[in-house]
Amino acid sequence: MALEGLKVIEFAGLAPGPFAGLILADNGASVTRIDRPSASSSDVLCRGKRSIAINSKVPSGRELLKKIISLADIVIDPFRPGVMERLGLGPEVFLGQGGQKGLNERLIYARIAGFPRTGPHKDMAGHDINYAALSGVLSMLPGVGKPTFPLNLLADFAGGGVMCAVGILLALIERGKSGRGQVVNADMVSGTRYMASFPLLHSLLPNSWVLGGDRGTNALDGGAPFYNVYTCKDGGWMTVGCLEPQFFKAFIEGFMAALPKDFLINSRWRPTPASQFDKDEWADLTEFLTKGFMTNTRDYWAGVFHATEACAVPVLTPREAAASNSLVPPAHPQISGRFGVPSSAETSDDFSLQPGLHTDEVLNELGLSKLEREQLGLDGALGHDAQKSAQVKHKL
Repeated sequence: MALEGLKVIEFAGLAPGPFAGLILADNGASVTRIDRPSASSSDVLCRGKRSIAINSKVPSGRELLKKIISLADIVIDPFRPGVMERLGLGPEVFLGQGGQKGLNERLIYARIAGFPRTGPHKDMAGHDINYAALSGVLSMLPGVGKPTFPLNLLADFAGGGVMCAVGILLALIERGKSGRGQVVNADMVSGTRYMASFPLLHSLLPNSWVLGGDRGTNALDGGAPFYNVYTCKDGGWMTVGCLEPQFFKAFIEGFMAALPKDFLINSRWRPTPASQFDKDEWADLTEFLTKGFMTNTRDYWAGVFHATEACAVPVLTPREAAASNSLVPPAHPQISGRFGVPSSAETSDDFSLQPGLHTDEVLNELGLSKLEREQLGLDGALGHDAQKSAQVKHKL
């Protein structure tokens, strides 16, 4: 696999950091998550990863972290600015600074934050909706009266986790040329703006039918009846996305042919292919499609448009989508397959990871002696339970 042999250290954090680590793990990297001892974890993005529990509050715990990172290819820092520096684990320790040699100058030090690390919001708490808001993208999303915020896919995962992973991969390519690592700075506000380059640029064009008008009046923000979601008779939904004239024509022809005859007889207005770009007809077209889809079920309409050029498909539930996934078999009924991973790849399908589960395994790989490991336990570097166990053994 593409990233086989690379060692990644991922400090436990909220979803964007673990998602970046998941992308690397799914493509062959060995990813070890650093957890706090005795901490529970709600992280479900842990497929193929290991966990070691280390107490960074004690000196020997910090030294252990320093040793682990010194042997890694990549570290993912999900904390606010200054946290790793206060632990003595900032990038300058490993990459060097001011002519001083670092402990691991090939290290890719990836830092992922919500707000830009040097701006006025750098020390503030926030979540996906806040980052999308400051990026300018949330204001462009459709909604009645106010923008409707999506699931936390926009800033957390697209602008955060994915952009961080892309930065890591680019840094690895550069390291292959120069032999040196570097810092990768990813923040979700900037990442979201970058991911939204297409709509943001179109919003600057006053004559752009894509997104040049007021919110909710354009082709891609719910304004166009030929790019929208419609409710069916059984409560299911169909999506219509026929932007191009030839696809709109195919949709209208298929839709009209599948409608009940009495519906057409009683309709005061009927669409034609010319209705697509005549905004004066959009209100009538919206009403026609809304009422028309309500004449039958979602599965009926899905059958009508299956294998056509109409750009109309049903809205599936997560379980339905997993069951119909013909690209990559899903790891679990509720989640997607592994993007970009060869189908023959063998990785763990687990979506829960007990903090500290692989502590002994990782310590063995570090080559620590029995005495050194016992001392870590006595110091509390591996947590309270490990400390109690070490104390009992020490007395024997």
